[in-house]
Amino acid sequence: MTAWVEPAARLPLRWGRYRDRVIAGLVLIIGGLVHLQSASTFVLLPLIIGTAAHTIGWLILPATAWRRLVPLLPSGLVVWLLLTGPQSMWTLSICFVCWLIARHRPWRSYLALGPVLLNGVLAAAVFRGYEQMLLALGISAVVLVGSAWWAWALARPAAGIRNPAEAPSPSAAP
Repeated sequence: MTAWVEPAARLPLRWGRYRDRVIAGLVLIIGGLVHLQSASTFVLLPLIIGTAAHTIGWLILPATAWRRLVPLLPSGLVVWLLLTGPQSMWTLSICFVCWLIARHRPWRSYLALGPVLLNGVLAAAVFRGYEQMLLALGISAVVLVGSAWWAWALARPAAGIRNPAEAPSPSAAP
């Protein structure tokens, strides 16, 4: 039985290493979103820096070209829409779908979208003011990470999981 390899990890890269590009892309995507949230009517520079970092993060992820380009507009709009407060937390589901696209996840992985949507609905009901945005983002980050790992688990082929009936008996010699 061969080990399962991420579809994006099988792509030939023109520069960099796979793991480094995933980590750098993720840090820029999340860091850009968080940095953009620090903007106000008096401090506008975080809008430019956060948007640029968020966009560059998507562009350096190892993926086929169209899978890196598709998330740019929807995800960019979401990070700006989050400036309205925790009531827009449900829009992170769009960023999550963009992540699934960029990571070459199969359709069955989209089941992991459920907790992200539920988190968005609950955040809109529980958190009312922008002063609660940091807490709402923190809780949403935990849900997004958990859902991303669940999507990864769902992406693995079912053939990679052994049926207990087919496993060799412990008394059988190797």
